[in-house]
Amino acid sequence: MSSALAPNPRLADLSRMGVAVWLDDLDRTRITSGGLARMIVEDSVHGVTTNPSIFDKAISGGAAAYADQLITLARTGADADAIIQVLTTDDVRAACDIMAGVYEASDHEDGRVSIEVDPRLARDTDGTIAQAKELWRIVDRPNALIKIPATPEGLPAITEVIGSGISVNVTLIFSVERYRAVVDAYVAGLELARQRNHDLDQIRSVASFFVSRIDTEVDHRLGVMGTEAAKSLRGAAALATARLVWAAHEDTLTSDRWRSLTDDGAHPQRPLWASTGVKDPAMPPTRYVLELVVEGCVNTMPEATLRAVADNGPVPEDTVSGTAAASSEVWSKLEALGITEADVSATLEREGVEKFMESWQQLIDTVASAAREA
Repeated sequence: MSSALAPNPRLADLSRMGVAVWLDDLDRTRITSGGLARMIVEDSVHGVTTNPSIFDKAISGGAAAYADQLITLARTGADADAIIQVLTTDDVRAACDIMAGVYEASDHEDGRVSIEVDPRLARDTDGTIAQAKELWRIVDRPNALIKIPATPEGLPAITEVIGSGISVNVTLIFSVERYRAVVDAYVAGLELARQRNHDLDQIRSVASFFVSRIDTEVDHRLGVMGTEAAKSLRGAAALATARLVWAAHEDTLTSDRWRSLTDDGAHPQRPLWASTGVKDPAMPPTRYVLELVVEGCVNTMPEATLRAVADNGPVPEDTVSGTAAASSEVWSKLEALGITEADVSATLEREGVEKFMESWQQLIDTVASAAREA
């Protein structure tokens, strides 16, 4: 193997520690240039996640890569929503094909590419179910993951979609309580799939916990307080919550209900650390990667974060196991200051849905404008 295709040692170490390295980005140029394929070898990238903001950036900013197909679709009379669905599912299908080797080599655990249901359906259970099934059919690749938000309306959709034999990436999780509800929805879905005679061994799921946004929200509130007690807790909430999510994950694997499913071939729903790019420039850019190293998780990174990890070592062995008590103490101190996990997570869920809807609407406007000019 030439040096140009040698794996980065720090990212390879992270992978050896049991952290699945995924890329939180996708665009057509990355697909057609061979860039994504190179990242599998050079950067140990074993999966891809997308979201409405990523597709807005990809299609709005990559006009040349999409122009011919967009014009062709527009001239058939397709509206903006239909055009976007074709463009995005084509990209995800192509990325799934690039990841097929990883999918097979990992016994179907990795090599996954996510595509999200329309964010305007975040409060619509039936609409989410219908579109999740439609996206699964259109992408038509076993290594796809359909992203469903962990809103109250999304939880029953997760159960039904998993129960239909479809692999799911549950997104927009901001609290331990909601994470536990997501696990319950996944387990109920596997039980439903078993009743419907689906092969549980073919179903996979990840639960995407959004890390950095918690520090952004909590640190803002602490900054407003301005006390020494508040200052001492800055930058602590996100890691504490993620580590408590991991403890909850470990708890779920000990129940008789779960053992019954594993006897029939079920696989655990892996926690996935998302939103791992730091928002505070005072923090190390690798914070939400190197401080969340534990075997059996996924970390999906924007490329800037991935490059920071690649350039800054060494990679620690395990920074999560045994941290539950200290993490609980962080939240006890925050609650003593009047900051509750429930209120923070409710704020972040509302803002997360709104931001994705805004990105989607921007994309619709861009595509509609281009279609009118076609």
